[in-house]
Amino acid sequence: MKRISNKKFLSSLLSLALVATMVLFCSACKSEEAKLDTGSSVSATEVGQGATAFVLEVTDKQGVKTCFNVKTDKTTVGEALLEEKIIEGEQGAYGLYIKTVNGVTCDFDVDGYYWAFYVNGEYATSGVDTTNIEQGQTYGLKAQK
Repeated sequence: MKRISNKKFLSSLLSLALVATMVLFCSACKSEEAKLDTGSSVSATEVGQGATAFVLEVTDKQGVKTCFNVKTDKTTVGEALLEEKIIEGEQGAYGLYIKTVNGVTCDFDVDGYYWAFYVNGEYATSGVDTTNIEQGQTYGLKAQK
């Protein structure tokens, strides 16, 4: 009987630790989208120096989320991310075409994926190179088909 109680206690303790870990990761990104799902993970990295801060959430092809807390003195999201070498791309007819984010390449012509840009969880109506940084905003780049 005592053995069963110890197992229940240990199971409850481990569950509590898992919930606490999930809460910490979610608050690191300051966003509902950063909640941990089964099979995905979130890590937070501080990058840059400057007076303005924003959060960038990157979701790769496998659904793995990485969170960057970016500090910069640049004006646009694209300038800040290029400066920190988080993104790579090429200029196109509609502005900066992002091909690589955090080392993961998406090329629609090759694999059918592209990097979608989000502002506070909503699909952006402008590109990263024309979106002015707003203090405390959450921006996202998601690999999508």
